[in-house]
Amino acid sequence: MENKDLPLRIGVGIVVLNSKNQVFVGKRKDNPFNNWQMPQGGVDLDEPLLIAMKRELKEETSIKNIEVLKEFDQWFEYELPENLIGKIWKGKYRGQKQKWFIVRFIGPENEININTKNPEFIEWKWINMFLLPDLIVSFKKNIYKKVLDELKKYIN
Repeated sequence: MENKDLPLRIGVGIVVLNSKNQVFVGKRKDNPFNNWQMPQGGVDLDEPLLIAMKRELKEETSIKNIEVLKEFDQWFEYELPENLIGKIWKGKYRGQKQKWFIVRFIGPENEININTKNPEFIEWKWINMFLLPDLIVSFKKNIYKKVLDELKKYIN
């Protein structure tokens, strides 16, 4: 099977804002070279997107206390670089098609715990939203620019 014949994995991405409109990012355990990302993950078969978003957020950050502000209208897609196809997601996908959400974290700061059952992050922080495209791995940069454009419209 050619790489281009592989399907895209359906996923969700989550912009978590604090009360100062800063964005949650985590440093990935499997790629700790100063690449940070927002929580994201796959959608289970027949799982509603909103449920998947809340599940992924809790699995990666322990965050439960949120207010859902927006579900993006459009889907965003990215392709994995050649060297990662076959290594990620057991080689079943060539990239991801994601539905993004903006949520406000309304819990206490100590609710955030990245030492979860299957930890994905080794560190986390709140950042200015304008830094997002500079922190992510290059193959997701276009998605982060589009997410930032939507975020700016929402916040202003």
